[in-house]
Amino acid sequence: MVPSIDELQPFLSTCTELLSLSNAYDAAELLSTADVRLEETGYDNWNGGTRIFTVYLAVSTADYVRLDGRREQIEEQINNRLKTVLEVHTSDWYSIKVIPSVKSEHKKFGSDISQETRKNILDGLRLEKINWNGQLEEVEFLQRIYDLNTIPSHDSRFKDAAGDIWQHRVNNDDWSYDWIYGDARFNLMGCSTNEFLRFLCEIVHPVVRPDRNESIKLVQHFNDQLKCEGWQIIEQEKIAGRPRFVALPLSQVNNRSVSRARTVADALDAGWMQKEIERLENAVDKDPALAIGTAKELVESCCKSILTKLEIPYSRSADLPELTKCLTKELKLVPENISEEAKGVDKIRLILRNLSSLTQYLAELRGLYGSGHGRDGKHRGLEPRHARLAVGAAVVFIDFVTDTYRQRLIKKEEEKA
Repeated sequence: MVPSIDELQPFLSTCTELLSLSNAYDAAELLSTADVRLEETGYDNWNGGTRIFTVYLAVSTADYVRLDGRREQIEEQINNRLKTVLEVHTSDWYSIKVIPSVKSEHKKFGSDISQETRKNILDGLRLEKINWNGQLEEVEFLQRIYDLNTIPSHDSRFKDAAGDIWQHRVNNDDWSYDWIYGDARFNLMGCSTNEFLRFLCEIVHPVVRPDRNESIKLVQHFNDQLKCEGWQIIEQEKIAGRPRFVALPLSQVNNRSVSRARTVADALDAGWMQKEIERLENAVDKDPALAIGTAKELVESCCKSILTKLEIPYSRSADLPELTKCLTKELKLVPENISEEAKGVDKIRLILRNLSSLTQYLAELRGLYGSGHGRDGKHRGLEPRHARLAVGAAVVFIDFVTDTYRQRLIKKEEEKA
């Protein structure tokens, strides 16, 4: 008889506690939140017979993808603790397997992207005269997404799309560069949402567009339009130091502070910020004190980077509150020209002032709980959730000031024109 989940649950709870106490927080969180299913998956006749069970831990598809590359490590961590807990209670063998949840009914992956939004995105590419194929030949680019050998040719001299695209874009060059946007074979205005988003992500793929600043600018254009449809294009990984992007529904873009911080660092071309971001990513769950200290240093690096780009002098000994005060004044984060009659003017000013004060709180929090200070034997540090709060606050600040800096540059360019 297969044991019930209720019978197994106390052992899983003990296993979760052991994982948490040994700082294996990802494994502990997964075990405590996953849907558990138990199946007898084998039998060994040796030594009187041993039943083999598999404990399936079903997680959301988003979490399953997020754990890619670490699933085996987490399974091993849970297996080791479960073996320790169970070995004195049973001779049966149990193993852990993490799997994606299967929905009982089909649900759309995000919302459909409207034709209006698609048109706005493609029109933006036209206005900026962006070559959608980047540094690749158009046939080479499209073959990354489509099987051109199965798509018909519009030219009777060729058997497939690869032939007539080459003929009219390379040999004759008698099609306009934006022909793809209106070609019914690729149907960018009416194809599936996933296919349209894949096309956008390929446009900013590092192989297609090695200039990361150009890619980031395009991603910002895409996201300005996609956010109203419930989608966002985010950085998933780096290839040769350049970001590779994927599209996710906004509902699944959770805990992406670190990813957003990377985008900000790329926009500022601040290499030293990238090192701090890597430390943040590794420390949030494993070393909250280090994460809090690094969050403060990240804000400091951001302030120094923007002040340097603006050619605003600052003292090398300036602390974080001094740096943010200088940057706030230069960027006019708390504007002086908001009309008193404007609805909610006090609230607007209060939010902006608190945003500036946020860095002071980070510095104080770092002093109390962050890395870099000796502690007595009674000191108790904060938990990962507190570190995530500090990191989130830091990213809110650097995101806002960087965007303000970018808008200032755009305004100057417009004034010159």
